[in-house]
Amino acid sequence: MSKDKKWTKLEGRGITAVPGFKTSGIASGMKNGKKDLAVIYSETDASAAGVFTRNLVQAAPVHLCRAHLENPIRVLVVNSKNANACTGKQGERDAAEMAEKVASGLNINKGQALVCSTGVIGQPLPMNKVRTGIEKALASLNRGAQVDQDAAEAILTTDTRVKQSAYRCTLPEGDFHLAGVAKGSGMICPNMATMLAFLTTDVNIERSLLQELFEEVVNKSFNAITVDGDTSTNDTALILANGAAEGVEITKDSASCEQFKNLLEQVCQELAYKIVEDGEGVTKVLTLTIKGAADEEGARVMARSVLNSPLVKTAFYGEDANWGRILVALGYAGIDFDPNRVDIQIGPYQVAVDGGSIPFSELEMKKVLKNRDQHLSIDLKQGSAEVTAWGTDLSHEYISINSDYRS
Repeated sequence: MSKDKKWTKLEGRGITAVPGFKTSGIASGMKNGKKDLAVIYSETDASAAGVFTRNLVQAAPVHLCRAHLENPIRVLVVNSKNANACTGKQGERDAAEMAEKVASGLNINKGQALVCSTGVIGQPLPMNKVRTGIEKALASLNRGAQVDQDAAEAILTTDTRVKQSAYRCTLPEGDFHLAGVAKGSGMICPNMATMLAFLTTDVNIERSLLQELFEEVVNKSFNAITVDGDTSTNDTALILANGAAEGVEITKDSASCEQFKNLLEQVCQELAYKIVEDGEGVTKVLTLTIKGAADEEGARVMARSVLNSPLVKTAFYGEDANWGRILVALGYAGIDFDPNRVDIQIGPYQVAVDGGSIPFSELEMKKVLKNRDQHLSIDLKQGSAEVTAWGTDLSHEYISINSDYRS
């Protein structure tokens, strides 16, 4: 446990590490015997906050979640394999039916249910499988490491591994818990991605404050990752707070609010990094820090430009210290800066100072570039703002995966 943060990581746990939540993950038949439908259930009313895709093309479940979010939430149902996106009025009816079905099974109001989907775009949901799947998932609701794992598996698409995180935090007024699960591997870009993330906590917090904190943290985590520059139709991050931690109330200016926000950022960044690390065809994970920026928003735009550049990505795949591509990507980001003041560092080696080259050993750099984890630092020397973002290289395998995705 961190002495200053008073956090304890709960290894191997996910959603139900938080008291008052149950979950399940089952196979409904949409993915040929693999788990494809999950339910997350709060035993009491929970405050909810959410952040969604900024793509103008948005799936039916995204619209439903937006409409229900201000209600006291009790349940979330998620399916993989099919995105229920670009499916017109039928897709809207199917998302509404999913909410009604899961709410009816729990004897709650349909407005207390959230719905998420992920998978192939443009195909109607196989509702016969979804209906029976929801019944099966409700009958399987439980707590513990196994159901955490089951739910984490059920939401995956091209992912190769589950992504979950859980912590307990000790405060003077008592302990609280925070846990999360996510999926995502391709179509990943800042402004959300083809990703889903669901977090649970037992703190008592007003919905408006939860939304404010969640948006702030998402900008430093899920909105700071990219695999391939594509922002999808279903991107959703949700957090449910059920208030089960007696005495732990998060208010705007309290010390506990800062602790809660810090831990929320920790969990979201862990999940975001797991998404990048599991990116389709990835051989390199890039951690980019831009410092000396005039403001954080401009630095985020510049980081996105660098990490989305096909030339930068392929240079890292080819283990080529072609730092000029980094400077070029900064230049077309649309943010004003002085190229003649920029310093660039790759790993332990400075490769550019004041926008120009300096001698470095190509042989030693080649050794560094063979590592899976790559660290880049850019100093703009403009101001005091600093951001960190995460991205990947671009490999032949990425093309193979996405060439036959629907099959």
